[in-house]
Amino acid sequence: MIEDLFAIEQSAQGTSPVHRCDARVKILVTLAVIITVVAFPYTTAVYRLGTAIMLFFAVLWAASDLSPTIYLKRFLLILPFGFFLIFFQIFFENPHYTAFHPLFALPFGIAVYAESVEFASILAVKFLACISFIILLSSTTTMQGMLEGAGRLGMPPEFTLVLGMMVRYLFLFARIYLRVKASLETRCFDAFDRSLPYRYRLQTLAYTIGTIFLRSFEQGERTYTSMRCRGYGKDSHLFIRKKPLLRSEWVFLATSLTLVPAAAVAAWLL
Repeated sequence: MIEDLFAIEQSAQGTSPVHRCDARVKILVTLAVIITVVAFPYTTAVYRLGTAIMLFFAVLWAASDLSPTIYLKRFLLILPFGFFLIFFQIFFENPHYTAFHPLFALPFGIAVYAESVEFASILAVKFLACISFIILLSSTTTMQGMLEGAGRLGMPPEFTLVLGMMVRYLFLFARIYLRVKASLETRCFDAFDRSLPYRYRLQTLAYTIGTIFLRSFEQGERTYTSMRCRGYGKDSHLFIRKKPLLRSEWVFLATSLTLVPAAAVAAWLL
């Protein structure tokens, strides 16, 4: 899981047109898609909107020169968080409907309703569209680029400073974890090796977790001392230089912000 953090950042450093596009444009397009999809009424018309949104996503993903397997791996990584929420909808009478028709009954008085299955499918379409564009944003924009883009869009400097330090120490924590993991592997320790006593494995893992946090804490103290020596204080903020958008980026942004709401209106009217 932690190793994937470096893979995500590595894929975001490509040279495709989507990678080179300003982070502000990609953030605004992603927000436009999420707001449009979430605000769309809970009707079967969302299928048409979802189809249009996913076609738009497919075009952008193809332009990013990234492999489809990257998208599938990251989508499957996120899928469990939304799957259970969507799946359990089929067992409840949803307030969006007035009449319910049971498809079949299960033990303990549980029934699966046709309307609840329809509502679950609507949620699945919304989840797929929103998560796909979030994956596109994270796969084509570095964390520092997203941070600078958010700062240029007007995020308070206090937030950008805190998020900037969080991003930096997220990778630092990951590298400390990898070093500790490598040291355990060189000593032939495997937490899933059943030939080792169960208590010994738990004790070693507990020591390992404690070591990681102690090293992170010590590194944080050293870094904070260095920041104070360089004049860090309550008025400090992350420097973000001004960067005007290119004409092509303005055209893409205007086109996207027009097409996404237009697709929602067309899906509703049709």
